Amino acid sequence: MLPVSPITVLKVSGDEVTEQPDLLAVEEPLEVRLGYGPASDRQQRSLSVTMRTPGHDEALVLGFLLTEGIINHPQQVRAIRHCQDTGRQQAQNVIRAELEPDVAVAWERLERHFYTSSSCGVCGKASIEAVYATSCAVLPPAQALFNPDLLHQLPQRLRLRQDVFSHTGGLHAAGLFDTDGQILLLSEDVGRHNALDKLIGAAALRGWLPLHRYGLLVSGRASFELVQKALMAGLPLLAAVGAPSSLAVDLARSAGQTLVGFLREGRFNVYCGAERLTLSVVSA
Repeated sequence: MLPVSPITVLKVSGDEVTEQPDLLAVEEPLEVRLGYGPASDRQQRSLSVTMRTPGHDEALVLGFLLTEGIINHPQQVRAIRHCQDTGRQQAQNVIRAELEPDVAVAWERLERHFYTSSSCGVCGKASIEAVYATSCAVLPPAQALFNPDLLHQLPQRLRLRQDVFSHTGGLHAAGLFDTDGQILLLSEDVGRHNALDKLIGAAALRGWLPLHRYGLLVSGRASFELVQKALMAGLPLLAAVGAPSSLAVDLARSAGQTLVGFLREGRFNVYCGAERLTLSVVSA
């Protein structure tokens, strides 16, 4: 069942006004709680609230824990499940991740507000320092090469697989692709960072991390946070339909990541890491 909500709208075209049915992408809050501590003294604490599109919540939470540096590998999570003690209405909007007893949570480093907006996860960070708190290892030398001709085909392939976007036009998407240009995983969400966390979580559940031989395509712009999350998953190439920010380029360059922007209409810009692309550069 697609996470869409029916509505009636007035459509205005010139002087003509008609009443027509429409569909909206569903947006609901998700509270993430952590269960942690030794077996003899388990604790529970609320970690974050994010506005997301319901569905694949377990993958979203696992990806979030990994890309925020709260855990180092999926095996540190014993279970992820929705809380049933919150009442029927909220049961699907509160989820608890049970960490293994030996996992230490650095709460003093996790300076976050409990509310994270769906448009920009960095807005949920409690301080500028917290933005840089998650360390991103430098990527290994190029293990995979990507053909520019295949990159040109990716936005259309991504769009064709966006089931909810095709009904609503209101979701971000993240797609994981291989060197043959095949999209292996796709996630959609009202929040661009949620879409990526869902994707990385899904890859983690399949045992694919680190993603050194794959590329990532995002439907919007390439922000600092998306580059940071992609690096935490070991992604060597990030391609965006929109523009990157200066901070995103700085981070990608420092970590040895290939960053591509404006991937649309048969063109794209390479901001750093061109060695992973089979390009023939002609000087202007």
